[in-house]
Amino acid sequence: MKKYFVLYVLLLVGLTSFTQEDAQWRGIHRNGIYQETGLLQEWPVDGPKLIWHIEGLGEGHTSAAVTKDVIYTSGTELENGFVIAMDHSGKELWKQVYGKEWMDSYNGVRTTPMIYDGIVYVMSGVGKVVAMNATDGAILWSKNILTDFGSENTRWGVTENLLADGDKLYCTPGGATASMIALDRKSGKLIWQAKGNGENSAYCSPVLIKLPMRNLLVTHTDSSIIGVDAETGAFLWSFDHPNKYSIHPNTPLYKDGYLYCVSGYGQGGVMLDLAADGSSVKEVWRNNLLDNQMGGVVLVDGKIYGSGHTNREWFCLDWKTGEVVHSAKVLSNGNVIYADGKLYCYGDNGEIALVNVSNGSFEKVSSFRVPYGEKQNWAHLVIQNKRLYVRHGSSLMVYSIKAN
Repeated sequence: MKKYFVLYVLLLVGLTSFTQEDAQWRGIHRNGIYQETGLLQEWPVDGPKLIWHIEGLGEGHTSAAVTKDVIYTSGTELENGFVIAMDHSGKELWKQVYGKEWMDSYNGVRTTPMIYDGIVYVMSGVGKVVAMNATDGAILWSKNILTDFGSENTRWGVTENLLADGDKLYCTPGGATASMIALDRKSGKLIWQAKGNGENSAYCSPVLIKLPMRNLLVTHTDSSIIGVDAETGAFLWSFDHPNKYSIHPNTPLYKDGYLYCVSGYGQGGVMLDLAADGSSVKEVWRNNLLDNQMGGVVLVDGKIYGSGHTNREWFCLDWKTGEVVHSAKVLSNGNVIYADGKLYCYGDNGEIALVNVSNGSFEKVSSFRVPYGEKQNWAHLVIQNKRLYVRHGSSLMVYSIKAN
């Protein structure tokens, strides 16, 4: 009975449950799909209406984490990182410095705050995990997972967006003693550590897959995709997936027993058939044309959408076969999310495009250039309550995308 109780899996949807009071990187399921409707299907010539923007966030590449009442993001002052909370008019509610940030190359804060059950969690580029009270920013606990577990930092600094479920907070220190760990998210105490394959971490933000028989964590280490039991920390499997620089920032995508993992530098993506109990995987297909570096991909109506890296096009792949359905140079390479029938693409040249794919090709409906900020356009887009949140360097911009 292939794909084990499909209805059950669909009901579980394979991922953690978040509420309007919670928020995390790339949406409630970490897959870039935003469940918003009533959005503009075309933008004015100059783009959607800019409601407000703020400056002074310092260097960084983080996105916004948006709840019903509060917007959280992170930034830098000199060599220190901070989390800032604002209301939906942009008024500062609190600001909390958490310590040294990554300022050695492509400077600034890397990871988006996660809000879970009244606590804000953030990981610095030097491996410090910090938990803060979501109401006032008071620091509840902190620890450095690299120094605590004898792990090495990556070449460009830790970029893992933290993941929580129930009483556990999951991280990927990497190295000989702790491929992954689970911390008590209220105290920071260690629950388990998975020795794993000994490889360093690889910039990836893991996914939690809720199967009938176990909860499974999947992430990338520097040359592999790995599976770990989320309850016990048992190391279940490893699948080779190297690239030139051991950079694998894209969270794996899961649906109906299949797992898609993709990275840049010409490596591309692989589809894996996941065993019903999560204990093993086997390869189904490969495609190296869609070799997304760090912009993520989305799965819509049985098709995978994302940009290449060494291959300078946007690609649509068939989920079941990996065949290229269509490709186009619709805009420069970048990141992608999806809402209300359209792709929202943020090119690394600062262009944001609304793209229609319902007609079997990439149709750029509207686009505009990001007017504020500086340096790289790498922060992933966010949609919440019919607003589009755009981070660029020291600036955060909030646009209305509500249909009239």
